[in-house]
Amino acid sequence: MTIDPTPTDDYTRTLPDPALLRSTFAGFPSGVAAIAARVDGADEVIVASSFTVGVSLDPPLVMFAVQNTSRSWQRLKAAPVLGISVLGADQDAACRQLASRDAATRFDGIDAHLASHGGLFVRHAPVWLETTIWSETPAGDHTVVILEITAMFRAEGVEPLVFHGSTFRRLEPLAG
Repeated sequence: MTIDPTPTDDYTRTLPDPALLRSTFAGFPSGVAAIAARVDGADEVIVASSFTVGVSLDPPLVMFAVQNTSRSWQRLKAAPVLGISVLGADQDAACRQLASRDAATRFDGIDAHLASHGGLFVRHAPVWLETTIWSETPAGDHTVVILEITAMFRAEGVEPLVFHGSTFRRLEPLAG
């Protein structure tokens, strides 16, 4: 079977450029995760809207993509254990703060928990995953990081924070 590459009336073929890619990617809703650990006595974190669950059930794997220029990731990946907090619907301000460029104040006022194994978690997040790095794969201007889940916690009834259309949103129940 061959696919006709000719655009239909409702489709205009456009070559990707950075602005169009950003706009297009913003049309796909995603959860937001804080990936954190204490490294050499300092709390390190990156925030990823590229976080993906369900990569594998056996072994249990998740993944995210990080910019190759991230200095935070260079420090964070040295940790033996990474804590992932899937942020909750009411944690948009915490998300902005954790993602700020000022690494020295990212955790100021953030209610965080350092687990005995070294993972750092944001309290009141609906999901915590304790992970270790499974692999890193170069992917253009990013690196895809696959993490193995070694322990987890899920808070029932806490909705996740959703990033869509370049803004934070809350899930709404379907009318029915």
